[in-house]
Amino acid sequence: MMSRRDVVAAGASALALGMAPKAEAAARLRVSPLDSFDALGVAEQVRQRKVSPTELLEDAIERAEALNPRFNFMAQRHYDLARASIAQGLPEGPFTGVPWLLKDLNTYVAGEVTENGSRFYRGERAMVTSELVLRQQRASFVVFGKTTAPEFGLTATTENKLTGDTRNPWNPDHIAGGSSGGAAVAVSARVIPAAHATDGGGSIRIPASCCGLFGLKPSRGRIPMGPTRTEGWGGLSAHHAITHTVRDSAAIMDATHGPELGSRYSAPSPDGSFLSQVGRAPGRLRIALMLTPIAGSPVDPEAIEAARAAARLCESLGHYVEEAAPKLDAAALGGASFVLSASSIAADLVDRAKATGLVPGPDLLEPITLAFFGYGQQTTGMDFARANNALQSAAVTVAQFMTDYDLILSPTLAAPPLELGQINLSGDLDFRAWGQRIAAFSPFAQLANLTGQPAMSVPLAMSASGLPMGVMFTGRYGQEALLFRLAGQLEAAAPWVGRRPAI
Repeated sequence: MMSRRDVVAAGASALALGMAPKAEAAARLRVSPLDSFDALGVAEQVRQRKVSPTELLEDAIERAEALNPRFNFMAQRHYDLARASIAQGLPEGPFTGVPWLLKDLNTYVAGEVTENGSRFYRGERAMVTSELVLRQQRASFVVFGKTTAPEFGLTATTENKLTGDTRNPWNPDHIAGGSSGGAAVAVSARVIPAAHATDGGGSIRIPASCCGLFGLKPSRGRIPMGPTRTEGWGGLSAHHAITHTVRDSAAIMDATHGPELGSRYSAPSPDGSFLSQVGRAPGRLRIALMLTPIAGSPVDPEAIEAARAAARLCESLGHYVEEAAPKLDAAALGGASFVLSASSIAADLVDRAKATGLVPGPDLLEPITLAFFGYGQQTTGMDFARANNALQSAAVTVAQFMTDYDLILSPTLAAPPLELGQINLSGDLDFRAWGQRIAAFSPFAQLANLTGQPAMSVPLAMSASGLPMGVMFTGRYGQEALLFRLAGQLEAAAPWVGRRPAI
């Protein structure tokens, strides 16, 4: 492996030969372990002393600075914090020395800025470090920044007025997905092998699908969200990661899962580690193929074919697949999700306005966010209780349906990644039209948030235009182990890790 001195010399030679700066940057990027290994593999390189944590960090910073102008995925830079953590000595962990990015949404490092993708939180510094971040640091990840998100994570694209538009590395005219779009871009562009992400309505799985990555939303209560609160959006939201490989996702879950102080509930743990599940045979599974969203909205033929191809792959692996879907009241569930998210957003904004004197208005909030704020202020305690009841009823219905099936297979999204500007929070659409458009693009993903079940987007398809398309598997509550078993089997049968954008 080339040393860092060799890399610098190669870069100098490239400039001397007249190569353009972008070409020289690309030459640098090709020689790092970050380009060739997943997170576990990078950590193994550190253990074998083939690379140092400092070299990896500087490589990641160099990549971020080289690629961010093109794709806009960095919200905050914590470079000095990362260098100091290495200088102080890293703990022994499964990810010793691996550079790591947090999502800039309700995830905190004491003393550092978290702005939630919003001008309303510009410059806000955290008073505490999130329990999840503490667990990531104990696993010896090196946090060196935060990735972009739409304002408060409210949409399926990562575009906001604070940091601008995040672009898909496969085609910069298209969305990277949201709300964890910055995380997906950083991983897809090989800045880092894995990144923190959150999911309140598909926000891990949507960008994973758009950027050709593996993304798993864990069961409700699996991953800590405190200490300031242990539940988000009435239980809709969850934290985990976006990765290239299945084993990284499983190992990250091993390092971070489990109850935290004050938890209302926690998901049951599997026998053995999550990582140990990846190589295990899943057995013969009964899979329900769900091709029509619960609202009955149309689905692009390419998305349908992606799901059907995944079904055929599953059948070739010995699984039983048949078309079936639970019967649910889409209007009631859609209304419930808006009540829970809008009332939560409104409460946070009112509290911040009281604490800071800031006035929630168009100078600090985007138009659709203002509509959420207005709607949330009109909701009552009874509205919130009824919304929570609707979620519980849906969870029971789906759990009853899944007594006959191990998994539900569906498209992750109803279409390939959209062009930028169509579902952002500041376009020309009113609240209702925006809601209809985003529901039409992502009609499958939110069900797992409503019911609390785990679900994963697996990068098994590409559109005719050369954009990634994921397929989604939803499991029973608490059964991430089965998802990891199937994902490992699919990864071995139809490898995707070598498929990457031409950067």
